[in-house]
Amino acid sequence: MSSHKAGVTGVAERYATALYELAEDRGALDQVSADLRSLKAMLDESGDLRRVIASPVIGRDDQRKALTALAEKAGFHEIVRNFLGVVAAKHRSFAVPGMIGAFLERLAARRGEVTARIVSATALTSAQKSALTTALNKATGNTVTIDASVDPALLGGMVVRVGSRMVDSSLSTKLKRLQLAMKGVG
Repeated sequence: MSSHKAGVTGVAERYATALYELAEDRGALDQVSADLRSLKAMLDESGDLRRVIASPVIGRDDQRKALTALAEKAGFHEIVRNFLGVVAAKHRSFAVPGMIGAFLERLAARRGEVTARIVSATALTSAQKSALTTALNKATGNTVTIDASVDPALLGGMVVRVGSRMVDSSLSTKLKRLQLAMKGVG
């Protein structure tokens, strides 16, 4: 299974690199990155869309039609529309989320930005995101971009990852620690 995951990462990296270089050559990095962020949000919000791109049962042509129609309707840049068509035609739609992530990471590295992956029990408000961004900018000394997601299993609190550092202040982790401490006493 790990070799499959490594393959997905390799595919995602190669496609993201090609997209990045094309967007850079055409001076469209900002528009392409904005479109990819929009696509990421769509994927995060729509289970149906995630199933369409991940399903091996749905044919290449149907995936291509779905992705290009979505890109057209969303008003994505020509580079993104063509890219999604090629990805679907090559039957690599399953790797689109990884491609988006790899592209955005490459762009952030070029701009000297760091991405903080924040998983919280509930969706963060704009004020919370702003406060976290300010605190993380100060703590890291870099410009921090927040990639927020929700995992209700955390029960409360959040997990923040910046590079190789992680701070877990989730309620589920605190309860697990308490449970372990109580077992040690008894």
